[in-house]
Amino acid sequence: MVRDGIYYGLALIAVAGLLAWLTVPALAVVPLLLAGFFLWFFRDPKRRIPAVQGAIVSPADGKVTDISVIRQDGRERTRISIFLNVFDVHVNRSPISGVIEDVQYRQGKFHNAVGASSADDNEQNVVTIRGDAGTVVLKQIAGLLARRIVFTKKAGDTVERGERVGLIKFGSRTDVIFPADSQMKVQVGEHVKGGSTILAIAQPLPLTPRLHDVAEVR
Repeated sequence: MVRDGIYYGLALIAVAGLLAWLTVPALAVVPLLLAGFFLWFFRDPKRRIPAVQGAIVSPADGKVTDISVIRQDGRERTRISIFLNVFDVHVNRSPISGVIEDVQYRQGKFHNAVGASSADDNEQNVVTIRGDAGTVVLKQIAGLLARRIVFTKKAGDTVERGERVGLIKFGSRTDVIFPADSQMKVQVGEHVKGGSTILAIAQPLPLTPRLHDVAEVR
């Protein structure tokens, strides 16, 4: 479980105790239900991380709402958008193994994260990673309910594919942008799991050592 869930849960349990003591026990039901929700919402299940060469895994649980080709720095790139509702696991994971080259937090609006404009207009954290699948960009995008984006790494840090790197609270969207010549493994409408679902497989880079097609649990 993410630490935030424990804080929210304990605080609401304390409120329930005070209400039961100072008023009537029935009033404690609401904060107890909310405490249970927060403890469930901030769950952090282990995942089997595929070790397939060039694999780009989903950074979050959710529904694939868009797959499109965009232009970035004068080159064609593929973008996959994943929408997280309040019932999805909100822990974010690194899509590839590599080194974080850049982290940029951009202030913005809090429009519906499903909308196409949210990729540019909404508050977001943009992370650039260079690794075994080339250069991959992860965007953590706030939504209508999301008001806090958490990212626990910094530029220069090394990350492993599927490693936990943060979360977005209460509904959100993540975008993954990667080389356009990668082999797609998902389609619009599919539900994916962070760290374990392969979104695409990038073309092998020169002199990149091969990995065995096995998985590990993290």
